[in-house]
Amino acid sequence: MSRPITLVEVGPRDGLQNEAVALDPATRAVFVQKLEAAGARRLEAVSFVHPRLVPQMAGAEEVMVALPPAPDRRRIGLALNLKGYERAVAAGVDEVNLSIAATDGFGLKNQGMDRAAQGAMVDAVLDAHRAAGGSPDLSVTLSCCWGCPFDGEVSAAQVAEIAGRLDAAGVAEIGLADTIGAGDPWAVTRVVEAVRAAAPRAQLRLHFHDTRNTGLANAYAGVEAGVDVLDASVGGIGGCPFAPGATGNIATEDLVHMLHRAGFETGYDLDALIAAGRWIGDKLGKPVPSALGRAGPFRP
Repeated sequence: MSRPITLVEVGPRDGLQNEAVALDPATRAVFVQKLEAAGARRLEAVSFVHPRLVPQMAGAEEVMVALPPAPDRRRIGLALNLKGYERAVAAGVDEVNLSIAATDGFGLKNQGMDRAAQGAMVDAVLDAHRAAGGSPDLSVTLSCCWGCPFDGEVSAAQVAEIAGRLDAAGVAEIGLADTIGAGDPWAVTRVVEAVRAAAPRAQLRLHFHDTRNTGLANAYAGVEAGVDVLDASVGGIGGCPFAPGATGNIATEDLVHMLHRAGFETGYDLDALIAAGRWIGDKLGKPVPSALGRAGPFRP
């Protein structure tokens, strides 16, 4: 099982965006550097959303300025629309992750756009991306692929239809997100298979929340289905401000421990990850929910 698995660390963005404590840009930049020192090669460092809507993400440009150059790292900025994409490019991110919803209900709540409007927005971003010569890299994440807090169940066919259009438009990587932790391992397999058939050229990335304690099982199902790129948040912190009851992502250290025990390669230093998780818990004023943060790794 020497197959490498790429884990995209999303703690500085998804991890912090729903916390009651808003950390200043300097502290968030230190957090990014601690995670990179622990092995993160791709990392969601910032979010270019309006600070009125998500005050925890204010000062994205300041975070990027505070980060020293790291040619071997990929710092990602999240965007929800063309303006966010333009801010991310101007701030010098290595990759823009454009987030859209698989449902009308969540799209309207999260971005003020239904699926049709989001499709037009994606086209505008892709036009700007091509005009800039395809730099920085661009990925697109579909939220609510396994359930929506407003529209209910989401079919694999609905997710596959959107993914197919993204693939046809030339999007190189498509993320599939279980924003409210409604998925199960069998549903993960069904959606991955449907999306693969509809979007055969795109690399797939999976993003799971552990709201209902199925996060690691869903990650296992994704890896077994052949997906090599997964998101995770150190400490298991996070959640979406626009998804009622949503809790954090699967904890990076828990996922790394499981994968390393199975023989997969991630490039992460587990002890450094656990330390980073405890550090951010101290900054947030509470213990992080990760199992490894409590029990530590098993080392016979």
